[in-house]
Amino acid sequence: MVAGEASGDLHGANLVRAIRRLAPHTRFCGIGGKRMEDAGVTILFPSSDLAVVGFTEVFSRLRVIRKAYLKLKSILRSENPDLLIVIDYPDFNLLLAGAAKKFHVPVLYYISPQVWAWRPGRVKKIADRADRVAVILPFEQQFYRRRGVAVEYVGHPLMDIVPDRLCKEEILGSLGLSGKGPIIGLLPGSRREEVTRLLPVMIRAVEALSDSHPGLACLLPLAPTITPDLVHSIIGGSTLPIRIQDDMYPVLAASDLVLVASGTATLEAAIMQVPMVVIYRVSPLSFRLAKLVVKVPFISLVNLIAGERIVPELIQGEVTPGRIAREAEAILESGPGRESMVNRLGKLKASLGGKSASEKTARIAVEMIRAKRVSRPLR
Repeated sequence: MVAGEASGDLHGANLVRAIRRLAPHTRFCGIGGKRMEDAGVTILFPSSDLAVVGFTEVFSRLRVIRKAYLKLKSILRSENPDLLIVIDYPDFNLLLAGAAKKFHVPVLYYISPQVWAWRPGRVKKIADRADRVAVILPFEQQFYRRRGVAVEYVGHPLMDIVPDRLCKEEILGSLGLSGKGPIIGLLPGSRREEVTRLLPVMIRAVEALSDSHPGLACLLPLAPTITPDLVHSIIGGSTLPIRIQDDMYPVLAASDLVLVASGTATLEAAIMQVPMVVIYRVSPLSFRLAKLVVKVPFISLVNLIAGERIVPELIQGEVTPGRIAREAEAILESGPGRESMVNRLGKLKASLGGKSASEKTARIAVEMIRAKRVSRPLR
């Protein structure tokens, strides 16, 4: 199993547990994070060593990425496992899936690449190298099926994870916060590059809001891939009351607004119907390259899935303290704009299907494992 990002680690861990409920003696190894390790996966390389942001940043990780690929390729050849499960992380995983095909190891692609957004030519590789694909967005099944991919829509795994309801008052009480001023969640991403680029500007934006909002407080959930030292080095000079938390969902439940890096966290906030401002910034060269190949009108999953602009998005040069503060101020004001955003987030949540994505995908995985073992004598 290979998950190269923090979100993939989360969904991978839940998939492992679901598979073990159906096939308790299944053994796992691969690339992942702490969550997959806790679920019982033997981690050969931590996903944090492979995670990168943007096109140009990958070069700094090429050595470890190559080492990880060669190690897993060797395992595919020598151990001939019953199944390779790859989760997102397309460039690495498609390369590895090609090796698996060569060594007659079946491949399940869970949470497929967003080829509908950019580099659609990868669809042919997916069709050639993945035996089955489990997609998590409602429009993806038709997209892949039209292109000859063996695809199944399993629903979004976040629906299994994000709590239906948490009590804001209880969370504020446990944190010693009165709630008299607005609570702003700071979600700068799960990669070091994201945090160093986005957290400082988030903090300056909230500092600009603090004068007009007495009692304002900030909550910052710490991604498992980010060290506390990095965050403390950034927030140390701020006068804002910023509380670092381990769990994102209480932060979302307590927040009146979140400033969030484009990524999975935007969808988690949407499921909990928390108003947000989405921001993103990469290196100038990565941005110029992205503009050449990305062919979608939005950067956030929230707006992409909805097919309309529900939440504001700020990209590259728009990511300034002043611009973020203005967008945040408009949302903090109670009124029809904020109410409309919350209502539309509720409709988006309803479009994602119910719970059980992990269980549906686990059934596919177990079917593939059993088919492989039937075709080969037990070792």
